[in-house]
Amino acid sequence: MDKNTWVGFLLIAAIIVGFTMLNRPSKEQLAERQRVQDSINLARMAQLEAQRLSDSIQMTLDAAEESIAVESEETKPEEEWVTLENEHLRLTLSSYGGVIQRAELLDYHASGDSINPLCLFRANEASFGFTLITINNRILQTSNLYFTPVAVEEPNKAILRLPTADENAWLDFVYELSDSYMVHLSLVPHNMQNVLAQNMNSLELQWRQLIPQQEQGRKFEERYAQLQYMLSGGEMEKLSESKDDDAKESARVRWIGYKDQFFSTVLIADDAFSSSQFSSRVQNRYSGYIKEYATHTSVPFDITGKTITGMRWYMGPNHYHTLKAYDDGVAKEDRLYLNKLVPLGWKIVSWINTALVIPMFDLFTSWGLHIGIVILLMTLVIKLIILPFVFVSYKSSAKMRVLKPQIDEINAKYPADKMQERQAATMQLYQQAGVSPMIGCLPMLFQFPVLMAMFWFLPTAIELRGKSLWWAEDLSTYDAVFHWGFNIPLLGDHLSLFCLLMTICNIGYTYITMQSQATDPNMKFMKYMMYAMPLMFLFIFNDYAAGLSYYYLLSLFITILQTMIFRWSLDDAKMLKEMEENKKKRAGKPKSGFMARLEQMQREQQRMARENAKANMRR
Repeated sequence: MDKNTWVGFLLIAAIIVGFTMLNRPSKEQLAERQRVQDSINLARMAQLEAQRLSDSIQMTLDAAEESIAVESEETKPEEEWVTLENEHLRLTLSSYGGVIQRAELLDYHASGDSINPLCLFRANEASFGFTLITINNRILQTSNLYFTPVAVEEPNKAILRLPTADENAWLDFVYELSDSYMVHLSLVPHNMQNVLAQNMNSLELQWRQLIPQQEQGRKFEERYAQLQYMLSGGEMEKLSESKDDDAKESARVRWIGYKDQFFSTVLIADDAFSSSQFSSRVQNRYSGYIKEYATHTSVPFDITGKTITGMRWYMGPNHYHTLKAYDDGVAKEDRLYLNKLVPLGWKIVSWINTALVIPMFDLFTSWGLHIGIVILLMTLVIKLIILPFVFVSYKSSAKMRVLKPQIDEINAKYPADKMQERQAATMQLYQQAGVSPMIGCLPMLFQFPVLMAMFWFLPTAIELRGKSLWWAEDLSTYDAVFHWGFNIPLLGDHLSLFCLLMTICNIGYTYITMQSQATDPNMKFMKYMMYAMPLMFLFIFNDYAAGLSYYYLLSLFITILQTMIFRWSLDDAKMLKEMEENKKKRAGKPKSGFMARLEQMQREQQRMARENAKANMRR
């Protein structure tokens, strides 16, 4: 480096040293900086002390939480199981949550499984628990806590105990399985007033359950899967079975039912549920589940244990007599009416089912007959009951057919623009011949409610489940004989043979009926519609229970036989002779009250028509 470079470095160093000396803080400034630093250090120490205090409080709270059986990962106990079983029901209880983890019906099997018992729900398909509030306002869920099984000597009884840090305080879940499908749960606190909040007089209850698909026909099973609950006053409420639905209920609820087509899980309060919220969610068709139900409600709770909180579960079939038996010998105000879980139709249809169909079904099944023979006998009995009305109806139709030439003469005498005169002359002819067109409605008047009763009863009769008949392996679902692997709108992906035979038989019956009745050649469209109805039934009943289609097939076949016998036994010439004699006997006699009123109405209509025509001409 040359001289100039050295001079430059020296000048830069001098400037830096000088600038440092000029900006050096004074003693007062140094003292102020020290004071600020000391304040910062004190604040940091206070913050650390506050954190240590917070940690200490948290440890205390954690200790309180651990006093109600919340363990660390190192001390967490292993899950234990307790089994309760009778001849109908097997329950698996878990120490984790103190809940029923699995419920199996030993008398039934899922569709396609003839070995394993039907399982209403498994561990991952249901959750049940209560909300506890500790004395220091900690909120805990029993479903996340570990219970300890307590040895008991009584059969079909189990006690799962929730321990606390206080050796003299605990909460017992006591399960007692009866000799049927009912299990009772009692919540028994012991000295829990030292652990739980003093103002805790109720427990919030959360219950969720997935409903697995148990039957072959998912579409039909979805139709009957429904969340239902009954109010303390006896009114039944339901959530939608076809779409997602929610409901809030401020009234007291007696029981809550998670219902499938043939099986239900029903939670029954010894007192009542209050402030209830319900939800129902339709599951994806490929998920293996039909619905997901959820309930958030509350039950009374006495932390002192003087009053025990109790509830029952019914876990079993939707069998009418099984459900109704729980009300035997019970006062009316205390009855559960669980039999309402079985859909039996509207009021009059339900009455026919309970008064006629179910007793008749029970009688024939008690004889040990095959279910196909039982349905045949029921069909014969129903047909015999309405046989007199059917015969009178057919005879009336036959008379009208014989009178058709005379009706044609009336139609020729009175053109279409004189419709009222034509109707009056026709009614006069019917009266003189002793024919009443209204009689033809009598069979349908009596038969239709019975048909509807069978329409509601057979698809929900669990007695048909798993029962075979010829090619149908299960009469409670469709009997598909053809599968084409894709969905046809309205028809589906299969064809049921009983439904197809019923349709063919229905078309045959329609043909015979049309041949035996007097028809107007100008009403060909109505004739085609008569043949279109049976084809519509093919699409409607293709997914329905084979037992129902079998019943309708038998009913139609017997009706055809009746029609053929009636036709053979009635002589048209003889009937015409009788009607001509009736005309002579009634000639000159005053008209019946009905005919007189009808003619009076027709004259009044004609008068009003003439007055309206005159008024229009004036305008």
